[in-house]
Amino acid sequence: MPLAVPRAGRNCPTGYAYGAAVFARTPELDAQTLYVIGGLYGNRYALDAIEALAASEAVAPQLVFNGDFHWFDTDPAVFADLHARVLRHTALRGNVETELAADDDEAGCGCGYPEDVSDDVVAHSNQIIVALRATAQQALGDARTTLAALPMHLLATVGAARIGIVHGDATTLAGWDFARERLDDPARRAINEQFFRKAEVSLFASSHTCLPALRRFRVEGQECGVINNGAAGLPNFSGVTAGLISRIALTPAPAALNVRYERTFRIAGQDIHVAAIALDYDQAGWRAQFLRDWPVGSVANTAYLQRIDHGPAYSPEQACPAGFK
Repeated sequence: MPLAVPRAGRNCPTGYAYGAAVFARTPELDAQTLYVIGGLYGNRYALDAIEALAASEAVAPQLVFNGDFHWFDTDPAVFADLHARVLRHTALRGNVETELAADDDEAGCGCGYPEDVSDDVVAHSNQIIVALRATAQQALGDARTTLAALPMHLLATVGAARIGIVHGDATTLAGWDFARERLDDPARRAINEQFFRKAEVSLFASSHTCLPALRRFRVEGQECGVINNGAAGLPNFSGVTAGLISRIALTPAPAALNVRYERTFRIAGQDIHVAAIALDYDQAGWRAQFLRDWPVGSVANTAYLQRIDHGPAYSPEQACPAGFK
């Protein structure tokens, strides 16, 4: 029998809105190499892998965690450790962190799920946030204050590229406009192009939809793009147990990195290299942690173990078609 679910988890709270024009401002961060890391989901083994990748780069990258770095980490010790390590870098709040800091649970998980997502998925997510809220208070007495203080968006530069870093999309923290289906919808092309005009950016980097995508647009003769890393802490492709992060840089990704796909954008006469980098984290360690915290029969186990073991029904070709050069 399907779980009964209210609008919590589907409605996008009004406080999540910001509008694309908010990015028409002075950048807060400048980097030669930028890692954008969304959807860590409490996977400390993925965080280990990220730190190792960063250490392997010739030029140390700037790390930006763009939300939902907490999710499955209901062990207070793991929560506190991951929280401290993430906040050594630049961090944004996703819907998870925002709802952990909320005064009430009216928004549920805050995911803003579209109608094509099942009610069971919505209900599972609403239940997970309840469990995680208790952990946050136990692990960090000031968790709500700390998380509420994190920004919802960031403007960065890599060379000539102005990059709007978000959790969701160009206008809302839990928006789904950077999902592959909406990026590819011909009926939405004018809307997508308008995002770049209003924001005065060349690139958007996001994650919220939990499935990756890299797309190119041409706006008033200029190359623009969206990279969505899907999830750093979960598998992103069928049969592959690796997370993904976004790398935006002045130089191509070095051979030592496991590049799933990379494209070059010509922006203001400069080549900007945009890539999805696989995180080959300790799958056995991560699975064991997950099963300790979410044993068989628990809500997260029911909702996510299949993906942790086998990945989603999604391919690199869907994320970045071969014909997209």
